[in-house]
Amino acid sequence: MNVVILAAGMGKRMQSALPKVLHPLAGQALLQHVVNTARALAAHKLCVIYGHGGELVKQAVAGWNAEGGVPIDLALQEPQLGTGHAVMQALPYLDPAVPTLVLYGDVPLTSAASLRALIAAAGDDKLGILTVNFDNPFGLGRIVREHGRIVRIVEEKDATDAERAITEINSGIMVIPTRHLQAWLGALKNNNQQQEYYLTDIVAQAVAAGVPVVSAHPGAAWEVAGVNSKVQLAELERQHQANVARKLLEQGVTLLDPARIDVRGELVCGCDVTIDVGCVFEGKVVIEDGAHIGPHCVIVNARIGAGAQIKALCHIEDAVVGPAGQIGPYARLRPGTVLAEDVHIGNFVELKNAQVAAHSKANHLAYVGDATVGSKVNIGAGTITCNYDGANKFRTVIEDEAFIGSDSQLVAPVTVGKGATLGAGTTLTKDAPAGKLTISRPKQMTIEGWTRPVKQKK
Repeated sequence: MNVVILAAGMGKRMQSALPKVLHPLAGQALLQHVVNTARALAAHKLCVIYGHGGELVKQAVAGWNAEGGVPIDLALQEPQLGTGHAVMQALPYLDPAVPTLVLYGDVPLTSAASLRALIAAAGDDKLGILTVNFDNPFGLGRIVREHGRIVRIVEEKDATDAERAITEINSGIMVIPTRHLQAWLGALKNNNQQQEYYLTDIVAQAVAAGVPVVSAHPGAAWEVAGVNSKVQLAELERQHQANVARKLLEQGVTLLDPARIDVRGELVCGCDVTIDVGCVFEGKVVIEDGAHIGPHCVIVNARIGAGAQIKALCHIEDAVVGPAGQIGPYARLRPGTVLAEDVHIGNFVELKNAQVAAHSKANHLAYVGDATVGSKVNIGAGTITCNYDGANKFRTVIEDEAFIGSDSQLVAPVTVGKGATLGAGTTLTKDAPAGKLTISRPKQMTIEGWTRPVKQKK
């Protein structure tokens, strides 16, 4: 099967310099959603028709090609003279022996299941149209039938009053026998109010040629909803998030408010997972059995272990939280952080590129960066691993059962030995030996006769 995706439009109503098809929905460009669906259908030819914002679209497609899957060809439509003219640009890239599915880069939520139903209805020799019944079809092309058979599609601006009363509309999504496509496209005329070459005009040609025209219907009307404005984009974003939330609920995830969750990628949840309100998940996130995600957390490309408790307002990115971990509130785990079982990271603690073994804790107000921390380590409030000298990064090693007193600075590269204790306020510039107390602190002094300055009167 060939797939052609029309993505050349400017999108004036978006009021943006970014091409319409590159605006994000659930963290991915509208066009990327359509490409992903096309690839899920196992298309062996995939062509994107681009125009406005061409260089940006080309860059995006190059990135998707680099990820693998069926290669995406690009065909330029310049100038933009309608949907029929757009499909003409794809003809050199199509295999005439198989049908061609036409999709739209600004219609992101069409399901693969609905498209498979259309493909099955069309087979190899019929023209298939995905149609929907709308109570208010204003502005949309109407499906004209005679004796139940589709005979043509008429656009709103060209329709009679009787045709405007028709509620069955054309989504624009079609499956076309490719062996007829070149002739049908070549016969298109632009004698309409828009002076464009409408792809829909091939329906009448198919009827005249004796090619059956059939229809299929999507699972829901929103599957064929397009984006022409930021209002419509926001509406589809909420629809998509509602769909995701419903699937999670059906899988047994507890969502304290299904209307207040945003999944901008892939979220995989185990049994008895609970997610509180206002959480955002980006990239691929895995949450294992029994974990609890508190309110207003942002979790990006991360794994949360079984039974872990992520408290409110945490930010976790490219990190792993081990089983039974307790994180937050207000904690930040940056890329490269890997926490083992039962690690406690408390409020206003930040970790970056740090590996922490089981049962260790940093309960408040600390920065641990570029560090290897052993098991059963206690890191006191105000502790900082000084990992950067302004040019290079260095690593800190804290071995098992060490105790780091509050307000300590560990100037890397440095090692704190097993069972060592650092006294509060220590600035460590040399290795601390195992099992001993190390302290660096100026001698406390009291200055006799000193008085606090008083503000002088003017």
